[in-house]
Amino acid sequence: MSRVRLRVDFDNAGQLGPGKVRLMELIAETGSISAAGRAMDMSYRRAWLLVDSLNRCFKQPLVLTQLGGSGGGGALLSEFGQQVVASYRAMERDATAAVAAQLSLLEQALAPPAEPPAS
Repeated sequence: MSRVRLRVDFDNAGQLGPGKVRLMELIAETGSISAAGRAMDMSYRRAWLLVDSLNRCFKQPLVLTQLGGSGGGGALLSEFGQQVVASYRAMERDATAAVAAQLSLLEQALAPPAEPPAS
């Protein structure tokens, strides 16, 4: 099944796309940047850099962190971060609905999958 992927490019401020939004969703689910990164097969450093870029992109942070210690650290989405995720998912649904007819036409015009070579 075909799908539309949405990426928002902000002038001189960065981007917001499916990967960053999924990372935020996983942070909300796991309470951890490292666990969210692992779930996406990325290093903690890569996940942290993406979170940092998100937090710098907007006037208020999307992801809030707690330093580790005896009780351990953690991360969660701010209320604004939750709003950004919800807005992105709404835009994604709207975009998919807006292009459904054209997407169907393209799918119908696709060549059949290639046969694997005979052994």
